[in-house]
Amino acid sequence: MHDIFSLADKNIMITGASGHIGRKLSEYCLKSGANLILVDINQTSLISDTSQTYSKQCDYYYCDLEQTDDLNQLIRKIQKKYICIDGIVNLAAFVGTSDLDGWCVPFEDQSFETWNRCIAVNLSAPFLIVQQLLPQLNQSESASIVNISSIYGQVGPDLSLYDGTGMGNPAAYAASKAGLAQFSRWLSTVTDQHIRVNTVTPGGVYRGQDETFVEKYVKKVPAGRMASEQDMLGIIILLLSDAGSYINGQDINVDGGFTAW
Repeated sequence: MHDIFSLADKNIMITGASGHIGRKLSEYCLKSGANLILVDINQTSLISDTSQTYSKQCDYYYCDLEQTDDLNQLIRKIQKKYICIDGIVNLAAFVGTSDLDGWCVPFEDQSFETWNRCIAVNLSAPFLIVQQLLPQLNQSESASIVNISSIYGQVGPDLSLYDGTGMGNPAAYAASKAGLAQFSRWLSTVTDQHIRVNTVTPGGVYRGQDETFVEKYVKKVPAGRMASEQDMLGIIILLLSDAGSYINGQDINVDGGFTAW
């Protein structure tokens, strides 16, 4: 069992590596023996999380995925250094904040600028990363691409969950995550047979949200709680490892049953 789930000597790229899930995933992959290409916009968090213990297994790249020039520069650096890449986890996401102009507001007030910013990070960046690193993926005997979506790429929001919280559910986030899942399905049928492409679709992850929101959200989850970062690791490791070698083109929900109602 340990062998088929092992990531030993695999070169794996993770975007959003210093985020909540990214930190946990990076640590787990390193303990499993992977060599990591860690990408994030947050320079301080990215290097402090892993450098002391795992510096020989990690390469750190700082990149604003919203900026095409930054992204192209990142890709050129990786192309130059790596002949083979065995896995890519597109985890970075534009989630905005409640005070971002044109974001957590009624649809008629949502701005085209924030729409484009969200699409750039959540959908266009994964497209360019996979496209331009395809030669490296083709050098792997069994490559895996894992795109991280959201339940709101599958279902419409219940806006009553956000009443009185200052939180919201912008159209751009939902559309970009739905597009990412379809991008996975499309890729799974057109890339070479040794490249698998899947989507992991998390439900809401608890991060100290407004208590009113949490109470209402949990009532819609058969498991009776919000997710934790730890809940996401098992399925991602499965898809990256040889244990998932026959899983391809799937959108796998990790949502405690939220979308099962």
